[in-house]
Amino acid sequence: MELLECFKEKFGAEAEEIYSAAGRVNLIGEHVDYCGGKVLPAALSLKCRVAVRKNGTNFLRVAATDIPARADIDLNATENYKSLKWGNYQAGVADEMKKAGYNLVGCDILYDCTVPFGSGLSSSAAIEVATAYALAKLGGNKIDKSELAVLSKQAENNYCGVNCGIMDQFVSANGKKGHAILLDCVSLEFKCIPLDLDDCVLVLSNCNKPHNLVESKYNERREEVDTALKLLRKSLPELSCLADVQPYQLEERKALLTPLLYRRARHVVSECDRVLKSVEALNAGDLELFGRLLNESHKSLKEDYEVTGRELDALADAAQAFPACLGSRMTGAGFGGCTVSVVKKKCVDDFIGTVGKTYREKIGYDASFYVAETADGIIDEGKAE
Repeated sequence: MELLECFKEKFGAEAEEIYSAAGRVNLIGEHVDYCGGKVLPAALSLKCRVAVRKNGTNFLRVAATDIPARADIDLNATENYKSLKWGNYQAGVADEMKKAGYNLVGCDILYDCTVPFGSGLSSSAAIEVATAYALAKLGGNKIDKSELAVLSKQAENNYCGVNCGIMDQFVSANGKKGHAILLDCVSLEFKCIPLDLDDCVLVLSNCNKPHNLVESKYNERREEVDTALKLLRKSLPELSCLADVQPYQLEERKALLTPLLYRRARHVVSECDRVLKSVEALNAGDLELFGRLLNESHKSLKEDYEVTGRELDALADAAQAFPACLGSRMTGAGFGGCTVSVVKKKCVDDFIGTVGKTYREKIGYDASFYVAETADGIIDEGKAE
């Protein structure tokens, strides 16, 4: 059902405005955002669109086009909805915005999300940022996209229990079509890097294994790198974050860490280096080098950080073995989700067929494939018509 028609059916009135926020693919720089590192994501045309209207009450009423779930959230008691199976992201964003002093008004919001859930392409961030933008606009607040991203991230941390970094929400808000974003996750300074892939495209391969960040080992990895940082500070007290460690410094202090913590830290340190080399490669038009860096990233995520699993490894292995694929790696938090591959345009159909067949034979069920298109982050589509 079309978005506006569905809105009228759900809420019994016409929508007033339509906004959207983007999903994202992280090209390289995985599991370094919460370590203070730089990352290189891009916003996707897969997005969360919201149709909205003020409802004259003190309730935030939220619903979705594709599921029957609905939540009515009292804006005077936003802290009371953490147990919602659906609607807790929206309640969390409202709670953080209220604490930050935003004016919130009762409204109806209908969500239509084309970012596949559980894909590692940040459907949660798209939902959060779209919610934050809608609430800010309807409440007549001054709009700062980066601040809305920070509040959305805090909602996921404090309200939903996922100890994520800032990357997902930031690019969902600030993405630029035709570009990747080089983001410093500490200062939030960023540069738009032209993403000219010449005769190649990005192909996203979804392993279709369900994953849940709260229940996965994501928070465990956070604890491990935090511990590694504390131990390294015994020798390097000036360290502000693990991403500041140089490769030679880590090797010199290897004895301070357990073998497991050393591998975790080695991934972060080497991945930060790969991000900078990737920007240089893209600026120079060296896609062969960029592809090799993607392969190295996956190897590090598999062996040092241990966040891939047999499904993502099967996709990456099959992609890397395909002659017209320059490089492939898992993207997102891991434990399920997607890989991102740089593939020659003329060979995309063959790539999908070959990798899909190999994956099905090895894993027993099908993967899904998307040719990725970059997009702007937040889009204000204006009046609903």
